[in-house]
Amino acid sequence: MLVERFVEKFKPFKDGAPAQIERVITEELQKLAGLEASSSEFNVTRNYLDWLTSIPWGHSSQERLDIVEASKVLDADHYGLDDVKERILEFIAVGQLRGSTQGKIITLVGPPGTGKTSIGQSIARALDRKFFRFSVGGLSDVAEIKGHRRTYVGAMPGKLVQCLKSTGVINPVVLIDEVDKLGRGYQGDPASALLELLDPEQNGAFLDHYLDVPVDLSKVLFVCTANVLDTIPAPLLDRMEVVRLSGYIADEKRNIARKYLEKSAKERSGVGEAESSITDPAMTALIEHYCREAGVRNLQKHLEKIYRKVALKLAKSKGPEAAVKVGQARAAVVAAKKTLEAKEENAKKVAEDALKLPSLLKQKIPSLPPDVFDVGAAQQKSIDAAEEEVATARAALAAAEEGVVAAASATAAENAIVIDSGADLVDYVGQPPFQTDRIYDHTPPGVVTGLAWTSMGGSTLYIECTSIVQHGEDKKGGTLKTTGQLGDVMKESTAIAHTYARAFLHTTDPGNHYFDDTALHVHVPAGATPKDGPSAGCTMITAMVSLAMGKPVRPNLAMTGEVTLTGIVMPIGGVKEKVIAARRSGVTTILFPRGNKTDYEELSDDIKQGLEVHFVSTYEEVYKHALNWE
Repeated sequence: MLVERFVEKFKPFKDGAPAQIERVITEELQKLAGLEASSSEFNVTRNYLDWLTSIPWGHSSQERLDIVEASKVLDADHYGLDDVKERILEFIAVGQLRGSTQGKIITLVGPPGTGKTSIGQSIARALDRKFFRFSVGGLSDVAEIKGHRRTYVGAMPGKLVQCLKSTGVINPVVLIDEVDKLGRGYQGDPASALLELLDPEQNGAFLDHYLDVPVDLSKVLFVCTANVLDTIPAPLLDRMEVVRLSGYIADEKRNIARKYLEKSAKERSGVGEAESSITDPAMTALIEHYCREAGVRNLQKHLEKIYRKVALKLAKSKGPEAAVKVGQARAAVVAAKKTLEAKEENAKKVAEDALKLPSLLKQKIPSLPPDVFDVGAAQQKSIDAAEEEVATARAALAAAEEGVVAAASATAAENAIVIDSGADLVDYVGQPPFQTDRIYDHTPPGVVTGLAWTSMGGSTLYIECTSIVQHGEDKKGGTLKTTGQLGDVMKESTAIAHTYARAFLHTTDPGNHYFDDTALHVHVPAGATPKDGPSAGCTMITAMVSLAMGKPVRPNLAMTGEVTLTGIVMPIGGVKEKVIAARRSGVTTILFPRGNKTDYEELSDDIKQGLEVHFVSTYEEVYKHALNWE
């Protein structure tokens, strides 16, 4: 009885299964038939057969290779992210021209809240593929990826085999989240285990320890997400195609809030479309004074907080009976949507099953007459019945949505609640945590604005340089002290800056012996935030030279760039994030290394709007723009 059940279970996938798999299953079935049900080996063999016959050998879902339709789906779900969308459309175009698609490994790198995880689901929808997500953040056990050996009690396959079983196809979209936060423990190194999984040359015969037979993962589209690339091992990174997602500027955040986040917040809070709204000044204040991070997750939290408070006011004004009536109507819509999704999935499966036999016949015996490959009357009847159920479910959803409108209209408040900026916004979300990134309206001599990049996006920082007041005869000139939680690289940059600044001052102003007679103190606010990296080199030199000459730098100017001991300005990373941070802080002039000119030119016009950018290759050019600009 059990053997027959496994045979029946394997039948739909038998035609696509490799000969080796058929042989292993046959041997295991013969073994199971000769075992006593009470023996321990019986349970091991039964579980093994259960997994072997559950995997959809050679069975892939019919994907949608339609560029126009995919573009509509991606645009409907996400604002911006043009690089990711273009890469997916390229994947579809290649599939159209080749007539078949192969798996790819795409890695999305960017700050938190920029849509890396949700774009994975949109990719699956655009391609009409099954979706599976698992996170490897903190993962330290290789068995999660490669599976346990069957000798262990409670052994089971790895996540990828579980994915194939749950999705029922061999070509899903698999999202591997937080790939930059992989752990490493005594159970092995998961990053090394991912090498086989994410290598297009090897994953066509991926060997899971539990199954112990090769599994074809070459048609899987892998999408990995990470905040930074530094912690991903080089051999693993080499197998990935990296697409960078930078932070959003204020205009992009406003569009995202209006098109997606606000609607979602209203739905989650049960607030009707016409019952409440946020004015444009309030939305701008929310973005600029409350939600400055690179992503939009914090903005989403604030919008949900606002509409929860609105929901409380509406519930109090409507009374309990009216509020419950609207809630029941909305619950009916949710149930109708779930029913429609189930019916659509069923109709798709019925259509695929009906086309499976003619497709198989055409593949095996192409010489048969064309009418043999047509869908039979019984199959067509099943397809029609499934489509009729979908139409009924759609009508039920439309009726449920009309019920919400009717319930909301009958119980609508007399006046819609409008949230405006100022004291009104403060009542909903409290006092703003940020007023401005700027500490100084006009920087004094010795203070220069720099640009920094972190995994959370870009930010402006000030380099402050001042002299240490000394009394007595034992004055120590030419010394340097640093504070501000600087890392080793940044401390080295400070030492290089001090050495170069002394040489530069001697050349530019030979009579100025300021550095010989003065002890310097360099500080980088805020003191509680750790900072590291070489890109503040030109900022530090400028702060020191500015102090020595008693000249403030050009107003509303920021700079970034690593400087060598000979004064050459080296390229840096995070150009887009730094430009966004500069705009947010009211900077109008930026100095970038000449090596970053191509990076800057790739930015969209709306990001570059209103900025005057100069590209420098030596510190003499930095000095000309920053201190000798008059």
